Amino acid sequence: MSRLEVAWLGHATTDIRLGGGRFVTDPLLRDRVAHLRRHAGTSSLPDGPPVTAVLISHLHHDHLDLPSLRRLPPGTPLVVPRGAGRLVRSAAPGEVLEVSAGDDVTFGGVRITAVPADHQSNRTLSRVTADPLGFVLDGGGRTVYFPGDTDLHPVMKDLPSPDVALLPIWGWGPSIGPGHLDPARAVEAAEWLRARAVLPVHWGTLAPIHSTALKDGAASVVRRTRLARTQRAAPAWLAQPGTRFDAAVRERAPALDLRLVAPGPQMHGF
Repeated sequence: MSRLEVAWLGHATTDIRLGGGRFVTDPLLRDRVAHLRRHAGTSSLPDGPPVTAVLISHLHHDHLDLPSLRRLPPGTPLVVPRGAGRLVRSAAPGEVLEVSAGDDVTFGGVRITAVPADHQSNRTLSRVTADPLGFVLDGGGRTVYFPGDTDLHPVMKDLPSPDVALLPIWGWGPSIGPGHLDPARAVEAAEWLRARAVLPVHWGTLAPIHSTALKDGAASVVRRTRLARTQRAAPAWLAQPGTRFDAAVRERAPALDLRLVAPGPQMHGF
């Protein structure tokens, strides 16, 4: 059986070593993106073998970050949702492969299958849209499920049981909207998947530079934003999704192999 290792670098960026290949998901290789600041993880790819391919789940700026794509090694192929190719080609370091749910692409001995996700298809300040995707990586008798951003989706019940599911359990703010898993629904997703192990992602990394609601005028917002730029401490809520997910797993799925890890370059074996 092939060796399987994963590093969670922060937010939805993971470094997957499977079947002799190296695959990176939704690379966010900066410490500041729009109104979001990184408080944990790393903005650099760890040293290691050449990146076999990069997988992009959807068009939102915290998942498809064009400046981050320009930092990837030259020649790195990108697998993107169908319709995103024109947007990313100017920043892509290598070939761009557009896929839809149900499509397969193969790199060496690893087959990557695109699967549907329940999330928004738009991109802020862009007319480009593309259906969001998750990916199942299958190589050397081992499987990894990376859902991207999604809420519960019926496809989860039909996928092969993954050796590890990289489930999102939150987002980048003190609350989340539709199209996301929270800790309770993420446990339900793990049960639907019959996952052997779960490494939770998409939490504990990014926070807005100001999290106060915009409700009392532009001048006040400007004052708060300037203040927030000088206050770099992580907000208290940032760690709460991990604690809540751990508690939900203990209560509802105690047999699940939960890998609740801090974001960073450390590789975790499965």
